[in-house]
Amino acid sequence: MTDTTSTIDIPGYKTGTWVLDPAHSEVTFSVRHMMISKVRGTFGMKSATLVAPENPLEATVEASVDVSSVDTKDEGRDNHLRSGDFFDVENHPTMEFRSTGARIEDGDYLIDGDLTIRGVTKPVTFDFEFGGFGTDPWGNYKAGATAKTVINREEFGLTWNAALETGGVLVGKDITITLDLQGALQQD
Repeated sequence: MTDTTSTIDIPGYKTGTWVLDPAHSEVTFSVRHMMISKVRGTFGMKSATLVAPENPLEATVEASVDVSSVDTKDEGRDNHLRSGDFFDVENHPTMEFRSTGARIEDGDYLIDGDLTIRGVTKPVTFDFEFGGFGTDPWGNYKAGATAKTVINREEFGLTWNAALETGGVLVGKDITITLDLQGALQQD
């Protein structure tokens, strides 16, 4: 059952414009490596804004990730990821996300939107989990959340790969993206 029309009640939810706290937010990803293990990495968040109206299901999100900040704990691999074989950061320095809707499906919060990587835009759906709300020691009202999705990297033009002698390929197609986010409600 999908619900996109009713108003939901989220304890602590406040209307207004929320902006990302980059010091307390992280974008991580994981991908199969050599078909036997996973490589994990991070990206730096450039910006994110959530406009929160009375009905949380009508909220809008825009986010930007600095692709050149990719970090997999291997400088050679990171430089390869920045190159034209993968992200081509010289021509595509950011990944962008713009929400197109929010809904509840079988009790889960889902955020639909358009993800742009390397100049290619595709629809994606993030599973969204509220972490909660609270006021920090300096009087800033904060919110925390986690969002997760899986994309096929080849659909975004990230097609480089290498065949393995033992069969299979070096880099898997499916990328799991996880966003651990904290934002602050802007004061009027």
